[in-house]
Amino acid sequence: MKILCRALGFGLLFFAGVARLAAQEPSIDSLLKKLPPPEKLIKNPAQSALQQEDPAFQSPTGKNLMEAIKRKDYRGAIGASHHLTLLYPKSASVLSVDAALLTVTRQMSLAQKELERAVVLQPKFGYAWFLLGAVQAAQQQVPAALGSYQKFAALAPNSAVPWIMLSACEGRLGRKAESLAHAEKATVLAPALLYSWVELARAEKALGHPTESLHALARAADLAPDNAGMLATIGFAYINLNRIPDAVGPLQRAAHFLPNSYLVQTQFGFCLEETGQTAPAIEHLRRGTKLAPKFAPAWEYLGLAYAREGRHRDAVDSLERAAKLAPAHQLTWMHLAEEYRALGRVGDAEQAARRAAQLPSVSPNEKRKKA
Repeated sequence: MKILCRALGFGLLFFAGVARLAAQEPSIDSLLKKLPPPEKLIKNPAQSALQQEDPAFQSPTGKNLMEAIKRKDYRGAIGASHHLTLLYPKSASVLSVDAALLTVTRQMSLAQKELERAVVLQPKFGYAWFLLGAVQAAQQQVPAALGSYQKFAALAPNSAVPWIMLSACEGRLGRKAESLAHAEKATVLAPALLYSWVELARAEKALGHPTESLHALARAADLAPDNAGMLATIGFAYINLNRIPDAVGPLQRAAHFLPNSYLVQTQFGFCLEETGQTAPAIEHLRRGTKLAPKFAPAWEYLGLAYAREGRHRDAVDSLERAAKLAPAHQLTWMHLAEEYRALGRVGDAEQAARRAAQLPSVSPNEKRKKA
């Protein structure tokens, strides 16, 4: 089943492609977009076929196919693969390789037909069921994909891969408890597999368990310490749980790997400012405003950092930019009124305070939850 674990990224990618996330909203689901592209799967059918010891791959055409796959010559591989299906029409391995190559060119309906033939010819070929489920999911045939993954799980019950895919399908169908149970089983079967913990984090999040979701995500980060997206998401999650000091570490590492991410730089700066590290906070917040000059929170956080240092003129300049970009945000006007008073601009302070009073009130948590 080792080959199936390496193939995991392909199936999960399809679920990532249909995720609907709010603009600029970091979430656990967004991590799925960081998984390998479908091209990464191409080597796996070749390895799987070799493990099957199918004589088709020892033929001249089969050897040409294998060489083309190794060279990542997809055009040549597809041509050789199609030729091989004509020579060996009853080989499930050959049909699976051909289907996998078809997915690279997004010919999903043709790939599905090949895989449906493959599972009829060899019902116990788990790899074909895995691919069939992935192709069905890509075409929004989630109930059918669930059935294919159930067949896959029956053939490979001790592999984490089918349980991860079952969890993803159950989640898509709104069966949150079943999704969580399958994800938990995957982490037991493969605690060293990154995708097991990512899927568990997603399932916990869907059930409204933020702390458990964050714990699973932290376990995933331990397995991928250089994954900037993972680190950033953990940091954002800590912010949303009002655990600002805990967010500093992962966001510091994320900021190192993502120097041009305005969101990471801004939120890292916010955490530094909240924990009293004002000078480095200003550095990262200024970087955030340069990367995204129309991102109002960056200007607001920068204004607050300047205020903490007693640089009230700079604070006013930044907060005025924030208020112009987000005029309906009450908290910005409240901060601006305070800074106007610090400069002795009583009239401006009163006007800003009146503007704040006309806007919807913010909750106490809103003053700290910034991600």
